[in-house]
Amino acid sequence: MMNEVENTEPMKVGPAKAARGTWGRREAALVAVVVFGLTLVVVLARYGEAHPAPDPTAHLETEELYVTPQAARRMSLGFSAVVADWYWLRTLQYVGRKMNNYQGAIRLDDLSPLRIRQLAPLLDHAATLDPQFTAVYEYGAMILPAVDADAAVRLLRKGIEANPLAWRLYHHLGYIHWQRGQFREASETYAAGARVPGALAWMQVMAAQMQVRGGSREVAREIYRRMYTEAGDEQVKTMAFERLLQMDSLDERDVIRRVLAEHRAATGNCARAWREVTATLRAARLRTDASGAPLDPSEVPYLLDSDACDVGLDSRSKIPRK
Repeated sequence: MMNEVENTEPMKVGPAKAARGTWGRREAALVAVVVFGLTLVVVLARYGEAHPAPDPTAHLETEELYVTPQAARRMSLGFSAVVADWYWLRTLQYVGRKMNNYQGAIRLDDLSPLRIRQLAPLLDHAATLDPQFTAVYEYGAMILPAVDADAAVRLLRKGIEANPLAWRLYHHLGYIHWQRGQFREASETYAAGARVPGALAWMQVMAAQMQVRGGSREVAREIYRRMYTEAGDEQVKTMAFERLLQMDSLDERDVIRRVLAEHRAATGNCARAWREVTATLRAARLRTDASGAPLDPSEVPYLLDSDACDVGLDSRSKIPRK
């Protein structure tokens, strides 16, 4: 129309809409900073792996931590759980790499030969970034005691402080004290865990057993049985299961030694072959193979030491030696 005038002025943006646009840019910038920080950490870690020290075992000695957990938490800008997951994966890679490079047999609950000096700091980083990440405490309770027992205790206490209602963490801390032969501390820890709302009744039972039979095989069997039942990590469950087999094997070897001692007392000589005592072994409800040799819980025949009237584990056995 003739009277209409084209409006050529720029459209004005209201305060609310402008704020939303500014927040969108700010949020994008924060995400970019987080992504850049994580990328930088990955690049630095990969660079360290690609440029090892002249010592051929140097890559088995260190795992550089480029920032403190407190700094990493500040840098995460609200994404600390994601960064904790990254540290957790680095921990598993760190341990796995060392196990792959180690020449010899190694067990999850005794990684001391690997000299994994950075294991405790890595786990502490993950726990600081995500205090509710219970898998970190569970894993640390299994593998840290043989590497750094004091660090293992600190990690579990940290977990309990951050998760006061997580009664299973008391079980893991009690396990560490029991493993160190600190039966009074173990009993007190289990008793404290038993008082947590929702804790199962066996926690109080464990507290009592620690006071009376702290170092007994029965207590060890109960600890590993509970650990196998409660563990969420498959590696931990496997370790606990193997320890349960070890308890069974120790009981069986006690029976076999009694049979061998009775044979010596009756004949004046040590048994030279298993068939000499097979009938007695079977009467004692021990499993034997076709040759009459008793089988350990991993289905491998026990070895007969005919000079010492003793029994031992075959090198093929899956039963832990210590």
